[in-house]
Amino acid sequence: MARTLIVEADGGSRGNPGPAGYGAVVLDPETGEALAEAAEFIGTATNNVAEYKGLVAGLRAAHALDPQACVQVRMDSKLVVEQMSGRWQIKHPDMKPLAAEARSVFPAGQVTYEWIPRAQNKHADRLANEAMDAGKIGKQWEPCNSRAALAAAPARSAAARAADEAAESAEAADAAPSAPAAGWGAPDLGPPATFVLLRHGETALTPEKRFSGSGGTDPELSAAGRRQAEAAATALAARGSVQAVVSSPLRRCRETAQAVADRLGLEVRIEEGLRETDFGAWEGLTFAEVRERFPEDLDAWLGSAKVAPTGGGESFATVARRVAVARDKLLARYAGKTVLLVTHVTPVKTLVRLALGAPPESLFRMELSAASLSAVAYFSDGNASVRLLNDTSHLR
Repeated sequence: MARTLIVEADGGSRGNPGPAGYGAVVLDPETGEALAEAAEFIGTATNNVAEYKGLVAGLRAAHALDPQACVQVRMDSKLVVEQMSGRWQIKHPDMKPLAAEARSVFPAGQVTYEWIPRAQNKHADRLANEAMDAGKIGKQWEPCNSRAALAAAPARSAAARAADEAAESAEAADAAPSAPAAGWGAPDLGPPATFVLLRHGETALTPEKRFSGSGGTDPELSAAGRRQAEAAATALAARGSVQAVVSSPLRRCRETAQAVADRLGLEVRIEEGLRETDFGAWEGLTFAEVRERFPEDLDAWLGSAKVAPTGGGESFATVARRVAVARDKLLARYAGKTVLLVTHVTPVKTLVRLALGAPPESLFRMELSAASLSAVAYFSDGNASVRLLNDTSHLR
């Protein structure tokens, strides 16, 4: 009967990309004894690259012990586990060769993958941080044989863990799961980070349904829009749960955010990634006008998230990547908190779409009114829950 080995692996990047390292340990499944360890500082890299390199190192260490072994890989990177299990696509060019290298170590069928919470991956996590610490002072990682030293190793900070979780998410947002996860989440994940999503109030262009993005005139709120912003501020003040306010840099959002922040006694922080799509030559036009002037371009845009509007605008795929990066940055900054994000139609719909794992064409199937509220909660295991969409009850 084939021997069973457990591989636990982790990787991290202090900056994403930044100084990066990985750690891996091979364990005896019956005794829990560490049979082999591996760790290395790999220079400047992303968190995801470090995770994959940790996986490869762990598999190679297990192969050196027993090429015929059945290997159970346990990692806290949902991205790597889902991609290596074949449930998510691997789209990033840096990930594909690393995944292929990992698959080449053992024959297909000898390796299985399991996601574990970060708290259960402390050994590999410690090794990765030891490697990064050694690299910081120009040294190579060396195995530590002292059990007392292992016990005394400092725990990783919550900020570092949150940053790693955020780093995984940008690539995970671009991966395509073939089937949704089933079942209830673990009960002890801690408080989620909750993004309350407020679309800005009306401008003069809103009632006319004109394209109004990042490349237009940056209009201010209309009188109706200012009333809507005040109504949203009143509702959010009554709710009393918002701990921070973050806004798109565009004027209509800053004015809406300021109305809420003044009521809550908070400051407005600006996040560039929350700005609206650049609609290129379509800025200021109605849908009918775009249909008349650019019929072929419009059909192509409606048919693919990768097609940009006429005249150098942004595709929805480009916006999704930008919004995902902003989301992850904010999740790292506001772990466990409730944050108001004042933004636009496309970023709100994109955050909802990514939380649901829905396809890009779902953007065209969501209604989002001016000054409406939506909400998404993000848990520490990487899962998200859409809790509200297009609530306008405060405007009635």
